[in-house]
Amino acid sequence: MSEKKNLTQAPPSGSQIDQFLQEANRLAPLQSGAPRARLVFALDATMSRQPTWDLACRVQGEMFTAAGQAGGLSVQLVYFRGFDECRSSRWVEDPRALTSLMTRIACRGGHTQIGRVLRHVRSEAGRSPLKVLVYVGDAMEEPIDDLCAVAGELGLLGIKAFMFHEGHDPDAARAFQEIARLTDGAYARFDTSAPQALAELLRAAAAYAASGVEGLTRLAPSSEQARALLTAMGRHKP
Repeated sequence: MSEKKNLTQAPPSGSQIDQFLQEANRLAPLQSGAPRARLVFALDATMSRQPTWDLACRVQGEMFTAAGQAGGLSVQLVYFRGFDECRSSRWVEDPRALTSLMTRIACRGGHTQIGRVLRHVRSEAGRSPLKVLVYVGDAMEEPIDDLCAVAGELGLLGIKAFMFHEGHDPDAARAFQEIARLTDGAYARFDTSAPQALAELLRAAAAYAASGVEGLTRLAPSSEQARALLTAMGRHKP
């Protein structure tokens, strides 16, 4: 069975997509042993996102580092861009492999496809347990009620959405906050002028994926972002 997934209706063309799929096929399968925590790392790859995509390429290794002491982390990259293009990689547990995938992808103009990302996460959770969705984006151009309906389903499945928002777009902020609330996850805003903030957010999300609230709590004394996510998650409690 193929381990790459095309989440679009019509497969896109282009050398960068071909390279992405070739790399996804080339990656070695996961090592046998205890199951690793699974995290979907989803990014908006529309044109406005190129600076943050480059930043995410540099700092995504923080996720693996934070989860390493708790048995490691298995990550799937999901991205959307252009016209009706949404793709996912196979699961990887090596930050170098994920960086290799990401650096082959350039951002292209298009509308957001957050709904597809959420439905994909729901589908993946039906195949094997999945604890965390990390989403990085700056905009939202879809019916918010439709997104919330799927987010509610993810919440019932026990999947936490960590919605990391670049910029100040009020529609995106409102949607991301509601998705986080419906999944008992967390919303946080960051600025590309302070790249360490995104790195710490990724570390904190991975710590939660690997060890739950306990892992996030252990990280909190040394991480302002981990403390902020703990506070944000605590707001959802009755």
